[in-house]
Amino acid sequence: MTVTATPRPTGHPGYSQTMRRLPASAEAARKLVRTALAAWGQEDLIEDAELVITELVSNAVDHARLESIRVVVSRPSEKFVRLGVVDRSRNVPFLRTDSNGDNTRGRGLLLVDALTDRWGTDRYRWGKQVWGELRCD
Repeated sequence: MTVTATPRPTGHPGYSQTMRRLPASAEAARKLVRTALAAWGQEDLIEDAELVITELVSNAVDHARLESIRVVVSRPSEKFVRLGVVDRSRNVPFLRTDSNGDNTRGRGLLLVDALTDRWGTDRYRWGKQVWGELRCD
């Protein structure tokens, strides 16, 4: 697994890593998030960011196609950190508001919604990126 730090003409570099679409990849995603946030001096966001990226990776593991996903950590502005997971499925996740019975699965986006300032899905011809943004101090 190779981590890529992409320089930008202005602002902060973006960090990304392609990973196997496996539950164990959540730990590698959390490490990437910790690395990026530490580099940007945003250590206070680490705990929430780790929970968000874990949920996004978990959703991709459960619902994506093909064997790999890409985790992306970026700074779209000085005010926000964006955490995203790119996969090859065009199926857009939705926020479950029903109780889902006794099932403990299927409610990860409720956590993402609660911890992020905003979240969404960018659709591509070949797949999508599900992302959440945390406000920086």
